[in-house]
This record gives sequence, structure tokens and C-alpha cells, in this order.
Amino acid sequence: MPFLNASKKTLIMVTHDRYFLDEVCDRIVEIDDSHIYSYDTNYSGFLERKTAREESLKSSEQKRQNILRREVEWIRRGARARSTKQKAHIQRYEALRDAEAPKIKEELSFSSASTRMGKSTVELKNISFSYGEKVLIKDFSYNFLKGDRVGFIGENGCGKTTLMKLISGDIKPDKGDINIGQTIKLGIYTQEVLQANPTERVIDFVKDIGEYIPTVDGVISATQLLERFLFDADKQYSPIGKLSGGEKRRLSLLSILMSAPNVLILDEPTNDLDTETLAVLEDYLESFDGIVITVSHDRHFLDRIVNRIFAFEGDGKITQYEGGYTDYLDKAPVRFWEMDKKCDHGKNAGINNSDQQGSDSRSTWKVREKKIKFTFAEQKEYETIESDIQKLEETIKKADEDMAKNAKDFVKLAELSAKKEEAETLLLEKMDRWEYLEEKAALIKEQG
Repeated sequence: MPFLNASKKTLIMVTHDRYFLDEVCDRIVEIDDSHIYSYDTNYSGFLERKTAREESLKSSEQKRQNILRREVEWIRRGARARSTKQKAHIQRYEALRDAEAPKIKEELSFSSASTRMGKSTVELKNISFSYGEKVLIKDFSYNFLKGDRVGFIGENGCGKTTLMKLISGDIKPDKGDINIGQTIKLGIYTQEVLQANPTERVIDFVKDIGEYIPTVDGVISATQLLERFLFDADKQYSPIGKLSGGEKRRLSLLSILMSAPNVLILDEPTNDLDTETLAVLEDYLESFDGIVITVSHDRHFLDRIVNRIFAFEGDGKITQYEGGYTDYLDKAPVRFWEMDKKCDHGKNAGINNSDQQGSDSRSTWKVREKKIKFTFAEQKEYETIESDIQKLEETIKKADEDMAKNAKDFVKLAELSAKKEEAETLLLEKMDRWEYLEEKAALIKEQG
């Protein structure tokens, strides 16, 4: 990383390595639902700005719904307006009603039940394994404890995946014993492509595992489970062969978790998973009531999930280190592939008060006055308020158009979003005020 940070060349990369994105990148480009968003920051800053953007969308949609309710009231009352103004207002209402709501991505969530675990778990006794003359594992012993979070690291080809296959029983050790407790139920997530009929529908694949799935929150259906894993109705009835690589990995992960394992073996679980799915997987693992055994190159994942590291250090030697990946770096001998880490080791308050005062006066004017009438200020306000509302609606419409044109410019987008939000707030206040003035005008008319 120091080499890349010192380089003056332009770097374009696709990666899920969040530490790398934080240390090297100064711009993050996100592709989300056919839209491209650019953030002039590193990964940590991207998370903050993305959250702010989504919160702004939610806030805008909530205000749109509030305005729409006010507009409906306006239409029902017929306002007092001249016919041309009323027609224009109806057109604005219809445009607001028909506007497409922003798509707020659902959050992936899953909390499966786990199988009860007895005293005996997974025990490795003096195991050894070689491929020809290459010794991968030599006289390794470890007894996994309840609640263990163990990560295995090392160079590619050193034997990490081989060890996972030994634990899962796919292959046998040359020497030593592997004992699996009677109550142990393994959930194995590998680097291999999802083994499923490519013509089989997603929903049928899940239903073959179980029509109903127990979770800590109760029993849910296969359809509900898929929805939690962000497979909408169209995706659920799509052939598995048409899923993307990341979606197949997500489906594979889902099929493993829904079997309620109490020992999870995860071989490079972060490969091909998007960052949002990674974050949810990490949340799930933190609350998982069982043993986690993982192989990973993802430093962020290891730091967050594991409390013990086993490092393959050559010639079959596997050394134990307490803590996460960062703790391992502080204690381990320097390797060439770790050198980089070692080296950089109230503006509108008055209006609101006015509204409150207006509300109070509505409840008391009959007591204070025998004859109801507008004050001079209210009369002037009543004559211009429809025009004020129209201008605010036009401002909001213009902001929407400008935001669509500047979707790739985050700074401009933020400015326009703030402008739109301010106009929407004022519009709601104006419509509240209009409603009060209309009620008072109706009372004045009734008394002649």
C-alpha cells in the first residue's frame, strides 16, 4: 500500500477489501440499482455519505406523502380559488401523486436458530497431511471450545482449504485423528460454485431444504426468508443459472445458515459478497451461538469476527496467536506479504411558533370576539398564500429536475437536496396555514 499511495498514477480497481479501500482510495464510485454515485472520499467516508443520501431520500419521501395528504385536503375542499388556479393546482397534485417513490434498498437480515451443542465439539489430535513431498500440515492439535472464533491465515496454497476439508471430513489426514462430537452440526461454506441445477428456480431450491425455517424470532416461510436475503419476487422465480456470482454466493450462504448449524466452517466467505451483505454476515456471526472456523484474507472481517488466529508459517508449521488480524501483525514475524501493513502500521422556528399560535387562536377566537374577522395581516396573507404555495411547488419540481441532471455530482446533489428539503418544509407550513385561513374564512362567510 505505501507503494500505491506514493504513486502519482491514476488507479482504478474493483475490490471488496475494505481496509484497502480506506488506505489507498480517495474516491468511491457506487453502482446501485442502475444508478452511479460518486463519493470524493475513502470507504469510511463513503459509508457516512451513503447513509446520509439514503436518509435524505427517506425524509424527502415522507415529506412528499405529507404534502400529498395536504393536497388531497385542498382538492376535497375545492379551495376558494378561481377556476384556472384550481385546475393548475389539480394538475400539480396529480403530478405529485404519480411521482415514483425513491427505491430504498431493504436491509438484509437473518437470525437462524442453532442446534444445541454438547460437551464434545471438534478435536484435532496430532494431524498431518502432505501432497507428495510437500508438507502442508505437520503434527497439529487443537480442541475447539464453545464460542470459539478462529481464523486461519497464510499464503495461497499453504494448506488452509485442505485443513477445512479435513475438519469437514471430505479428506482424511495422513496421521492423527479428528473427532466430531455427536451433537455437532456442521455448516460448510466453501469457495466452490453453488452446486444446484441451473434450471431450478430459486424458490424451489430453498423449499427443497425446508418449507418453513426456524429462526430466533420464530418460524418463517421460504418466501419470507428469501425476501430477507434480498431476493424479490422476480428473483425467487428466476432460474439459478441466471443469478450473478454474488447472488449465487448469497443463496449458498442462505442454504447453509437455514440448516441451523452449531459449527460454521467458512472458507473465504467474503469473496464475491457485496459490502452490505458482508456487514450483515458479520452482524450475524457476532450473535451466532456456536463455533466459527474461517479462512480469510479479509483483514476487516478477521479483526471483527475472530478472537484467535492460526498462521501457516511454512513446512507444515501452524502457530497460534491470540486476538484478531491486527493483533497477529503486532506479534508475528515480518513476512514480505505483510510489509505494507507493518510500514503504515432553528431558521423556521418562528413560523412553527406562528402556527402554534394560530392553532391556539382557532380554539379561542369565539370566546374573545363576538364577530369573527381577518386581521389586516391575515387578509393580506390569505390573498397571496395560494401563490406562495404554487411557487414552493415549482421550486421543488425544479430541484427534482436538477437532481436528476446532477446525479453523478455528489456535492451538487447535496446542495440541491438541502434546497428541496427546505422548500418542502416551508410548503408543509404554508399548507397548514392555508388550512387555518380557509377555516376562518368559512366562519366569516357563515356569519354574513
